[in-house]
Amino acid sequence: MSEHTLYLLKALFLGLIEGFTEFIPVSSTAHLLLVGDWIGFSSGASKVFEVVIQLGSILAVMWVFRARLARLIGGTFSGVRSELAFTRNLIVAFLPAAVVGALAIKYIKALFHHPGVFVVTLILGGLIMLWVERKPHFSKRAGVADESAADAHATARTLESITWKQALAVGCAQCLAMVPGTSRSGSTIIGGMLAGIQRSTATEFSFYLAMPTMLAASAYDLYRHGAALTGEEATAIAIGFVAAFASALVVVRAVLRFVAGHTYRVFAWYRIALGLVVWGWLALGG
Repeated sequence: MSEHTLYLLKALFLGLIEGFTEFIPVSSTAHLLLVGDWIGFSSGASKVFEVVIQLGSILAVMWVFRARLARLIGGTFSGVRSELAFTRNLIVAFLPAAVVGALAIKYIKALFHHPGVFVVTLILGGLIMLWVERKPHFSKRAGVADESAADAHATARTLESITWKQALAVGCAQCLAMVPGTSRSGSTIIGGMLAGIQRSTATEFSFYLAMPTMLAASAYDLYRHGAALTGEEATAIAIGFVAAFASALVVVRAVLRFVAGHTYRVFAWYRIALGLVVWGWLALGG
């Protein structure tokens, strides 16, 4: 097998990992960078590959929610109050990360080269998730999911009932996800729950917020570094993009089914375990 073929197979593998991890709170960026390092995949100093292939995952969620998106766009232009409020909330939630990202992209990308950051963000993020999901309230009625303390006190249980203040809180939480290992979905979902949004609704809102956020991030990264990409790097991005789209199609529906009846504790413990693995790897000279 030639080095070129092996390089593209690694890109395919990382694309699958991106799609599987983008919409669960475990940090797709941490997985891409760590696994890429472990398998010897080099995407260059600018890390365009890790950013742009996430667009494949976003297009997958846009496809899954295409009917709701069409209703949102049509309702916004026709002046439907609930759709106007939803659009307003997405804009309000998007703006904090857009501003911080434009001002601090250079410093954010520098953190991609420091695996030690992942130890802190993965473990700390897991502990925060366990804290938010504390004190479960189990229902005795058949088929009713258990609720965390945050869910039990939620004031917004549908997308339409989210207030602009809650949307702003989610947007500010999304800024934390710029630190690799934090997780964009994890930050926005937990931020939404702390702001009073029910877990399943916060998860769905996180999916919608990912659309403008990752579209903007991918376009900006391609604008800044696209001209410097080699033909091999561009091919790797295309392969990773398609793989991320395919795997994310499966994961999006699975995540929505999962959160309907479970808390996020399993992901919290996974984050802590992965953080400890990275810590041990670095201690051994990795």
